[in-house]
Amino acid sequence: MFKWLAVYICLFSYAKMPVNNNETKTKHPLYVTVTEINHNAKDKTLEVSCKIFSNDFEAAILKTFNKTVDLSSAKQKAENDKLIDEYINKHLQLKVDGKPVTLQFVGSEQESEATWCYLQVNNVPSVNKLIINNTLLYESFNNEINLMHVTVSGNRKSTKLNAPDAVAEFDF
Repeated sequence: MFKWLAVYICLFSYAKMPVNNNETKTKHPLYVTVTEINHNAKDKTLEVSCKIFSNDFEAAILKTFNKTVDLSSAKQKAENDKLIDEYINKHLQLKVDGKPVTLQFVGSEQESEATWCYLQVNNVPSVNKLIINNTLLYESFNNEINLMHVTVSGNRKSTKLNAPDAVAEFDF
């Protein structure tokens, strides 16, 4: 668990590398997404959040939909959210106790150089087993790492998937 914390810290502290005299390009040695899933027993929901480097996410959207986006653009927010919703639902699927569930897009927001994506699954009174199929950014980066943290009844479990591995199972 602590090695993942170290990866997380390294991931979100990256340097600006000069490209020429007038511009900079963000460069980081790791390609990592972080997905948090929390079961809210009171509301009977799964609350899902994904943190993805914006420049990497933009590259994945371009590759998937052949559409150039600027995720930081307030003017394109509605259009970007539609693409984010479609992308996430294509690359992140959940099964609760053996049954596929539908992720409903709640919204997104920018934080420094990352994009937070928020989703929810309704009508989940309990979770005994959660199976996650996670291929976020796999089409763009063959060394992608997807960290996942799942909390059910206060019990937090974590794992990571290295591309091309896509399936993780959590038993509670």
